[in-house]
Amino acid sequence: MIFSKFKYDFPASIVVFLVALPLCLGVALASGAPMLSGIISGVIGGIVVGFLSRSNVSVSGPAAGLTAIVLSAIAQLGSFDVFLMALVLAGVFQILGGYAKAGFIANYIPSNVIKGLLASIGIILILKQIPHAFGYDDVPEEDFAFLQSDDENTFSELFNILNHFSYGAIVISFVSIMILIFWDKIKIKHLNAIPSSLIVVIVGILLNTIFHHFLPFLFIHQKHLVDIPKIDNFQSIFSFPSFKSIANKDVWIVGGTIAAIASLETLLNLEAVENIDPHKRKASPNRELLAQGVGNVVSGLIGGIPITSVIVRSSVNINAGGQTKMSTIYHGVLLLLSILLISPLLNLIPLASLAAILILTGYKLAKISLFIEKFKKGWNQFIPFVVTVIAILFTDLLVGILIGLSVSIIFLLKSNYKNPFKIKREKVNVKETITIELPNQVSFLNKASIKNTLWNLPKNSNVILDAKFSDYIDTDILELIDVFKNTIAIEKSINLNILGLKRSHQIEDQIQFVNVIDKDEQEKLLPSEILDILKSGNDRFVKGEITEKYFSQQINATSVGQNPIAVVISCIDSRTSPELIFDLGIGDIISIRIAGNIINQEIIESIEFACQKIGTKLIVVLGHSNCGAVTYAIKSSQEGKYTSLTSKIERSIKACNCNEQTFQNDSKMLDRVIKANTNNSLTEILLGSLFVKDEISSKKISIVSAFYDTSNGIVTFEEF
Repeated sequence: MIFSKFKYDFPASIVVFLVALPLCLGVALASGAPMLSGIISGVIGGIVVGFLSRSNVSVSGPAAGLTAIVLSAIAQLGSFDVFLMALVLAGVFQILGGYAKAGFIANYIPSNVIKGLLASIGIILILKQIPHAFGYDDVPEEDFAFLQSDDENTFSELFNILNHFSYGAIVISFVSIMILIFWDKIKIKHLNAIPSSLIVVIVGILLNTIFHHFLPFLFIHQKHLVDIPKIDNFQSIFSFPSFKSIANKDVWIVGGTIAAIASLETLLNLEAVENIDPHKRKASPNRELLAQGVGNVVSGLIGGIPITSVIVRSSVNINAGGQTKMSTIYHGVLLLLSILLISPLLNLIPLASLAAILILTGYKLAKISLFIEKFKKGWNQFIPFVVTVIAILFTDLLVGILIGLSVSIIFLLKSNYKNPFKIKREKVNVKETITIELPNQVSFLNKASIKNTLWNLPKNSNVILDAKFSDYIDTDILELIDVFKNTIAIEKSINLNILGLKRSHQIEDQIQFVNVIDKDEQEKLLPSEILDILKSGNDRFVKGEITEKYFSQQINATSVGQNPIAVVISCIDSRTSPELIFDLGIGDIISIRIAGNIINQEIIESIEFACQKIGTKLIVVLGHSNCGAVTYAIKSSQEGKYTSLTSKIERSIKACNCNEQTFQNDSKMLDRVIKANTNNSLTEILLGSLFVKDEISSKKISIVSAFYDTSNGIVTFEEF
């Protein structure tokens, strides 16, 4: 299985190897280490780390971000062999970090920073490789930082092209870029199997050979070609650590520093690589730390320099078509063979060919569409993204990432300050209630916004602090709630209900108010206001935002009397409970239920009692879709069978000209009969009760018909 993607992995590994080779040499040179130590690290990063890592496309090797640290560490420790001892310790620290599952840090890197990292690397690749594309090759290979070790910078090197360029390099770069753009569009089966980047390298060698024999003015000389040092003695490649220096505290400090920075860079690169992997495969960050740790231990033991996951090589691997980690391992093998067997052949490759590959790789990482996408997502995504890009461009990878993270944290704090929870102001019955619903995770980051909200609540208000959806509440927030409950709420006469707190929170829930209507409130309500209460309740029911009822407290509050606001005549259908569909509690309405919501004398007298003696001011006759009583009445009518129930509904059936044929052919006929039956019931109340009719005429009470749709829970009203 590991060789199943060989036809993709091996060609990709060749391209990665060609890109990695000059970088390995350049990083070693900039680090003040022996030239071949960079190749040793590249081999270990490819073979050892590649074998142990579970990432399919990440490529490891010596990283430019650690050059300054390595350079100063070698000078501080006095010799390269003492530095190697520090590198072995760094690897041990990384192994311990992997076992301690320290890789979780990667999960907290915002996506806008990761995308900023990728875009900035893309821009840097383009800017740094343009000089090579023009034949100006005095740019240090390792210098991905803005300020270079040769006292130049990224932009000044672009101006240096004007005085140092090669026409042959320009021709090869142009041809290479055309190949990279159009190669995949060639519809020739066997040719498509060869990666365009490999073709670029071959064409580059051939063109320069042609220049040498036929166009000497275009010929690219050795200093513009890949340069692999010649090895006379195999054993001279390796260096070994000074184990006796392990007692030196500076060795431990350097080891810890390298471990921390290398681990952070690796985790950042791993997260970035997952973003550009076409298959979005996730690798274990803990396993990656373990793999990098082993790699650095081995590197320290045989004379290498620090290893990390490297975004440039990883992105080249992905763009070249690498499918599994075998491409990483192959590239390590090729690095090893290159210094042993084929360095003369590799030294024919023009740097302009590699520059073209890296420029196109950079373009894919920093497409304009990426910037547009982030801009459309809002300033809180776009600004940290752009700041990360600019910071990395003008400093280096680690400093830029830290700046980007700082800006992201500022926006995170701002976001948490503005809206870390849901807050609703609504009238439940007659009382305005302020509900504050805490989120699933309530951290100290939410402290400022929660305190600002609680401390600014109006006096004498009814407040519900709802924590039933919160799995975690930080201790700082619990202390804040406790102070508000025991001090602020009392001083401002705020009625406070606290719900959903767990035993571990060490604050008990409390109920200080229930939305039960008292006599004064009932008497002050107008029929139109009662209708609005029912409409609001149904709206909450439909949205799934039903209010907390505190039934045990409602039982206590209504034990000595009731003050209902409406009488609702509805069907006995199990789906149409008025208290539920209007989001009401105990004692809020008088509910009369009878099949088909028909009216008889007993019901009329009950309505009169409710309005005259109890104080209800609104009468609602509520029908509903798919009413079984009406359906039964229609079928009975066709069969000529009548009961006291079906006789009441018969008038509505006749009024709608409903017969068996129309009932079967017209899907809306049933609803028309149901609504007509509801209106007939309303008319019967008016004809059967002089008291109700007079009260309606004097506008002391109102009567409405309503229709409940069992498919969506919505109640529509038709006022009389």
